[in-house]
Amino acid sequence: MRIVLLTGKGGVGKTTVAASTALRCAQRGVKTLLLSTDAAHSLADTLDVELGGEPVEVTENLWSVQLDTQRQFEAAWSDVQRYLLEVLARGGVDPITAQELTVLPGIDEVLALLAVHDLARSGSWDVLIVDCAPTAETLRLLALPEALGWYLQKVFPMQRRLARGMRPLAAILGRGDALPPDDLFDALLRLSDDLALVRGMLADPEVTSVRLVLTPESVVLAETRRTFTALALYGYNVDMVVANKLFPDGEDAFRQGWVTAQARQMGRIEESFAGLPIKQVTYRGEEPVGVAALSDVGDELYGPLSATQSVDPVSIVDTAAGVAPLMSVEAVGEQFLLRLRLPLVSRAVVDAARVGDDLVLTVAGHRRIRTLPSVLRRCSVVSGELADGELRVRFEPDPATWPKRSSAGAEPETAEPDTAEPETAEPDTAEPETAERQTSLGPAERGSVND
Repeated sequence: MRIVLLTGKGGVGKTTVAASTALRCAQRGVKTLLLSTDAAHSLADTLDVELGGEPVEVTENLWSVQLDTQRQFEAAWSDVQRYLLEVLARGGVDPITAQELTVLPGIDEVLALLAVHDLARSGSWDVLIVDCAPTAETLRLLALPEALGWYLQKVFPMQRRLARGMRPLAAILGRGDALPPDDLFDALLRLSDDLALVRGMLADPEVTSVRLVLTPESVVLAETRRTFTALALYGYNVDMVVANKLFPDGEDAFRQGWVTAQARQMGRIEESFAGLPIKQVTYRGEEPVGVAALSDVGDELYGPLSATQSVDPVSIVDTAAGVAPLMSVEAVGEQFLLRLRLPLVSRAVVDAARVGDDLVLTVAGHRRIRTLPSVLRRCSVVSGELADGELRVRFEPDPATWPKRSSAGAEPETAEPDTAEPETAEPDTAEPETAERQTSLGPAERGSVND
């Protein structure tokens, strides 16, 4: 199974690129499903076919679907909604208003992720091509599994224990119905398990990759660079960049002005994403709608089907920029060096802190909590620096917790490989734990790093 997510700033043509990629997969004989997580669906318009909530065959080996998250919500979350409706009714809220209030914030994104996972696991298709929402929404979507998982793992168990402890007293007072029922907690536990599966699937570089679509313009490039950094922070693999809507050469001054400006931006794009394949698509005289026009775009992206050098549209290119591990640990003399990949980022937008057994990273407003490998939990932070697209943190064994050397001079334990360490995440608005447990990664102040 392969999953390819395509995203980019609104208006860059990501739906066209997604549809062309899916069509090329189908033309190569691969059973392909094209779907969208964007609430403003445009796949039907691009393909020039009628689409609904069930997969529709567009052409041989190609199906497409527009997810109906409202129907999924009603089917999967009726227990949660029923409880919320009862709470609001007891508070005197009229039924119509209560119905509106029980549409949980972010539920569309949650259900879209779960739908992608279910479709991938169904075995009906070999490839899923996902036309994602514009970059800001996509980053929230991809951060969601860890963010909700953190809440459900850290906060939710305490709330459940509290509700169980108060239930006997509430029953005596005749207010037993004021506490959430066990069915509600069970539904949220299922959600936590499902989100863990989604995260595992999307973060597996052998299964899922992200492709960034942009136009050669300075504003679009700036946002795409930030997106690339944020995807690295969250541990997602980027395996291709597509530069769309390039003006062909022409004699008139207007076109030549655009050609010159775009050539300048293409130089910046190649510098920014060095090591990644960068595909180019020419601006066409009319919008590419329908199978025939999308096939032409596919030829430009991946080469003609008949050509021997035609590119497999879903092959993962093994590049240092795209699939280098988010975190690695190596022993350096008496110390350990933790490396975290953070491309295209400056010191001014990076904040890093040790909080207990976790490393809290905030990059340009995006936060992730990464649980340290066990060998580093018994170490103290020495220094931190940002260099060559990496955050490098040095640790040294803490004498209070590190095993003492034997008389034979045995070495300390070696660092464990970064393969399956637990991960937690929290929403961007959450604060780290108490300051007493917080350790700066810089020599003087919290979160400081050196260039």
